[in-house]
Amino acid sequence: MKKIFFLLTASVAIISCSKVKDGEYLITGTAKGIENGKTIVLQGQDPATKMPLALDTVKVQDGKFEIKGKVTEPAFHTLILQGANGPIPFILETGEITIAIDKDSIHKTKISGTYNNDEYTTFNAELTKTQKRLVDFQKKNTQKMQTAQQTQDTATINGLMKEFMAIQTEVQADSKKKYLAYAESHPKSYISALIIQGMLGDPSTDVKKAEALYNSLDESLKNTTPGKEIKTKLGQAKMPSVGATAPPVGSAK
Repeated sequence: MKKIFFLLTASVAIISCSKVKDGEYLITGTAKGIENGKTIVLQGQDPATKMPLALDTVKVQDGKFEIKGKVTEPAFHTLILQGANGPIPFILETGEITIAIDKDSIHKTKISGTYNNDEYTTFNAELTKTQKRLVDFQKKNTQKMQTAQQTQDTATINGLMKEFMAIQTEVQADSKKKYLAYAESHPKSYISALIIQGMLGDPSTDVKKAEALYNSLDESLKNTTPGKEIKTKLGQAKMPSVGATAPPVGSAK
């Protein structure tokens, strides 16, 4: 009985340690080496115009920053660090999000703390491995291509382009497989909803497959903006195309 009481007490203590309630977020950031007073803007998207929208602005103090607020559903947002060479994408959602900014290489900034951000980090790492062949080819042959262009060596240019296109086709096919495999195995991930949404923008997509993936999604994802858009697109895909001939009346019973 004492053991049960201890476990219950410990569970309550763990829950009470959370700094956020449902529907709230807390971004705790570290910005080592960044001067005090540098601004960080939390940027979202205007739901009507789809244009970038500044939601909050804070300043770095002693290598740290904090942003908190309320959120209704997971969605991609960005942090804009004053003077940085690019934005920091992450998924704003309920929970405590940790962001460790790498001031020298913004793309190496580490984001963790919530399920979808952890999944986004892992998914990105896997995708980077898939695309490495293409990146390596570009690095290896950039100088060769520049020299060929300067000397108007069309044979070398055409040969490099042909090889690049072949690798690109393979990488795209491998990436598609990874997208599909991820969506099939992660029904609770916001990334899966975005993958299905993207699939329905591709005319070659198997609509029935996309619908099966949508049906397997967690209900919470179906109620997000991408989830609702997927449902709308699936409905549109089932509608007869304009100009299609209707079956004769009474031909089917």
